[in-house]
Amino acid sequence: MINSSLKELAIALALKKVSSVELTQLFLDRIAKLNGELNAFITVDAERSLAQARSADARISAGNAGPLTGIPVAHKDIFCAQGWLTTCGSKMLSNFVAPYDAHVIGRFNDAGSVILGKTNMDEFAMGSSNETSFYGPVKNPWNTGRVPGGSSGGSAAAVAARMAPVATATDTGGSIRQPAALTGLTGLKPTYGVVSRYGMIAFASSLDQGGILARSAEDAALMLNVMSGFDARDSTSIDRVTEDYGRELEVPGGVAPNLPLTGVRVGVVKEHFGAGLAPDVARAVQSALDELRRLGATLVDVSTPNARLGVAAYYVIAPAEASSNLSRFDGVRYGHRAKSYSNLAEMYSKSRAEGFGAEVKRRILIGTYVLSHGYYDAYYVKAQKIRRLIANDFAAAFKDCDIVVGPTSPTVAFELGAKASDPVQMYLNDVYTIPANLAGLPGMSIPCGLGEHGLPVGLHMVGNYFAEAKMLAIAHHYQCATDWHLRSPEGMSA
Repeated sequence: MINSSLKELAIALALKKVSSVELTQLFLDRIAKLNGELNAFITVDAERSLAQARSADARISAGNAGPLTGIPVAHKDIFCAQGWLTTCGSKMLSNFVAPYDAHVIGRFNDAGSVILGKTNMDEFAMGSSNETSFYGPVKNPWNTGRVPGGSSGGSAAAVAARMAPVATATDTGGSIRQPAALTGLTGLKPTYGVVSRYGMIAFASSLDQGGILARSAEDAALMLNVMSGFDARDSTSIDRVTEDYGRELEVPGGVAPNLPLTGVRVGVVKEHFGAGLAPDVARAVQSALDELRRLGATLVDVSTPNARLGVAAYYVIAPAEASSNLSRFDGVRYGHRAKSYSNLAEMYSKSRAEGFGAEVKRRILIGTYVLSHGYYDAYYVKAQKIRRLIANDFAAAFKDCDIVVGPTSPTVAFELGAKASDPVQMYLNDVYTIPANLAGLPGMSIPCGLGEHGLPVGLHMVGNYFAEAKMLAIAHHYQCATDWHLRSPEGMSA
């Protein structure tokens, strides 16, 4: 049951082969068994989860079930969930119980799914390894001495270790796709604005986007059908016609069933195969490209020359927005407050000094600096101009192809602590994923092989705006022809 797809679980629930209570208890038992080692969950409330499961069973019995009714879903601890501790991986919010539901949580509640728990994450989503959490690092189920990637490492570890069928996540510069690559999962970041950010604790508002960590493209499509949709409470939410993101999964794209990708043009980004890419990752990605060609796709070379500036632009824009967003955490209204202080200014400074970790402080300082008088034009405005150049590069590439592909991460999962003391090396882990966030484009990572030490490698795909259904279909056909997405960490599949 723990290896079943969402569609298989939904069928089992509908046929009463298993109840939502039994299914939820199964995953709760796995969390109890494995979380001590992996540290994937911050908060688990079995009583609350089982109560939701009982409600789901009643809904199924009444014939009022949807595709995800009764399915347990783990949620990244960045989404507010009413009555649940919502920490964002920080001491600053270690006592914050959300008084309302994020739009995403509300959508899953309406669908009848079960909140399985809140997953660990880099503090305020700032990190690429899930080592900055106040609650300790998350361990990669494939090798517990390695990182799972970040900032959605808890969600990734939970799904990879079969502690949850699927999980929500967020992506600001690669925080869904990079953990997906390092843990052998399918990770999807939709077009900016497709998923509402209401109730999603903000890091960098023009970059943050909610998304999915799942085992397959088919599962990701079912999840996105629930998560997407216009929300008037989010000024960046896009009001567009509701679509079925799985509509192309069973429709062959080519003229022959064994060549489903006939007519699909796949752009290979030549800049992504130079210095910095590990040989084992390059080999796995090349094998995936060969498989896409065998499935009927046409490979074309494309160039995104300004993508090399993406990391530098991102680490101006994101900290600038973080500096503004995190100013609300001052110890006055909610969150951590210093125990002793002599005046208001000291309460602010001591509460923030005690509540934030080192990486968050670093980014707040950088952001405040680049927004300050005399530096705003030199750094922030220039970074925004580079952002436009990167978006223009993608627009030019999409004239020649339907999607662009390359590696998701330069290496397989690295050892815990290996890059913790070198922020620049840590930041470079997102070199291939950041450009999609700067342009607001949908991005996806799918498993495409095993690299050094038998660790997973991810194939990165970026589509044009609102091309999620096409990307999911391409990924699905690739997964029908390969079994990388079915692989699981040793000892975690039973």
